[in-house]
Amino acid sequence: MGLIQRKNADSSVDVPPSPPPSHEKTLFGEGQALDPEEDPDTRLHRGLKSRQITMIAIGGAIGTGLIIGTGSALAKAGPLSILISYSIVGFIVYMVMCALGEMAAYLPIQSGFTGYASRFCDPALGFSLGYTYWFKYIIVTPNQLTAAALVIQYWVPRERVNPGVFIAVFLVAIILINYLGIRYFGEIEFWLSSVKILTIVGLLILSLVLVLGGGPDHDRKGFRYWKDPGAMKTLYGTGDKGRFLGLWSTFVTATFAYLGTELVGVTVGEAQNPRRVIPRAIKLTFWRIVVFYVLSVLLIGMLVPYNSSALSFATKQTTGASASPFVVAMIESGISGLPGFLNACILIFVFSAANSDLYIATRTLYGLAKEGNSHRIFARTDRRGVPIYALGLSATIACIAFLNVADDSKKVFSYFVNLVTIFGLLTWISILVTHIYFVKARRAQGVEKQEMAYTAPFGLFGTYFALVFCIVIALFKNFDVFIRVPGRDGGENFDYINFITGYLGIPLYLIMIFGYKFISHSKGRTPLEADLVTGKEAIDREEEEFLADKAAKQGGRKSGGWFYRHFVAWLF
Repeated sequence: MGLIQRKNADSSVDVPPSPPPSHEKTLFGEGQALDPEEDPDTRLHRGLKSRQITMIAIGGAIGTGLIIGTGSALAKAGPLSILISYSIVGFIVYMVMCALGEMAAYLPIQSGFTGYASRFCDPALGFSLGYTYWFKYIIVTPNQLTAAALVIQYWVPRERVNPGVFIAVFLVAIILINYLGIRYFGEIEFWLSSVKILTIVGLLILSLVLVLGGGPDHDRKGFRYWKDPGAMKTLYGTGDKGRFLGLWSTFVTATFAYLGTELVGVTVGEAQNPRRVIPRAIKLTFWRIVVFYVLSVLLIGMLVPYNSSALSFATKQTTGASASPFVVAMIESGISGLPGFLNACILIFVFSAANSDLYIATRTLYGLAKEGNSHRIFARTDRRGVPIYALGLSATIACIAFLNVADDSKKVFSYFVNLVTIFGLLTWISILVTHIYFVKARRAQGVEKQEMAYTAPFGLFGTYFALVFCIVIALFKNFDVFIRVPGRDGGENFDYINFITGYLGIPLYLIMIFGYKFISHSKGRTPLEADLVTGKEAIDREEEEFLADKAAKQGGRKSGGWFYRHFVAWLF
């Protein structure tokens, strides 16, 4: 490979690129990182259309964390606390997405952000990030299947039909959708995301009507509950200390609600025209955060007081409509009959989440194999571009959902779910660190801002801010295990079980990084060594061919009718 020559107005910079990752020793042997151009049997298909990516970006990660989880946070800390925490975490998530979007738009490789970590920062970070992310989704996928079975108990009692039956039905369904290929997966997720968006928009409109006194009780509530019982509830103490601890406790709930937003970064290897689609999806993420998350918690805090007996009952429910603060708001305002409909919507939410979670688990294991950090059989794809062996292993592990058929195993499984939040935070931290290295590398190698399809609007400042906040949340998210809490399981003493499950991810993450470096003797990338070149030429060529083919099909005609071009086309 020759020298990269980039010229600007003042100087010419000759930068020797690093050797491709395939030339390095990886954990699974020498030179096992796979190149799709050399081996077409490991290639994904770019079958995700612009509208599908857009809808997945807007509604893909919306799940029970928003519809149900906000209730427990409100009951614990009050309306102002959840508004602050969801706003701050929302800003952090947007910074993460901007960082990911800058890298993905420049080099939309099939191994996703695990590949970016290996190429721009350190192969050890790519290895640890990949397995951390995979662990997260092989845990959360069976959890979503269990949640779906529990939601169905709203109509079909456990005594009548064993929940294992519904778990099996949903598991087979999501395996089939993922097996059919990215084209069908994208279309199904498009419509599922559309239903989720319509549901959230409907709930927001209804909530606004109720706030303004348009409900059966004709009670204009406004900010009444911010005064009585109050805007912030104390937790584990009194005064400012109690209010701060209450506020901090909601950051964990907010983080869990936003997990999965980085799904767009997993899809870059299968997106059509990613350099146009990804930046648009990232920009829409901002409005999704503001409208769906921040506005939702604001309205819920106006409709339901944190000391409501109905809210206290809801937070003790397992899942389903009865556990949703939106249902509590309806009940408080005198509306009946909607919980059944909302329960059906929640079932769609959970099914969509399980489907996309299995997709992410599969593509993450595929990305690890592509980078030589897992057995190369998991990088093998069929004629539809589906990594069938990675799908098979991830789906097999999802069968641990059947453990929840027995009541006595639910508590043990809930501890495993506690790992999901820390794995998600470690993923965000890794993406932010990788972005810092990427920006330094492109500056050192003379890649000008004009050459970038998208750049993070807040630059490295936003990345550093989000990184510090993510680290603080990760370190102190389970602060209450150190506090004496009367009535807690295990007594008032140190809660060692929640401590282990809440923080196990951190030493595991670090062990994988340093263990990889010890075994493979890998070194971190300097700005001049980071590989910004390998695969870019092929992606440029794919983009040119796609745009030429699209122009030929349109033949100079404008796509869609007048209404589509003026009111819908900007979205897709």
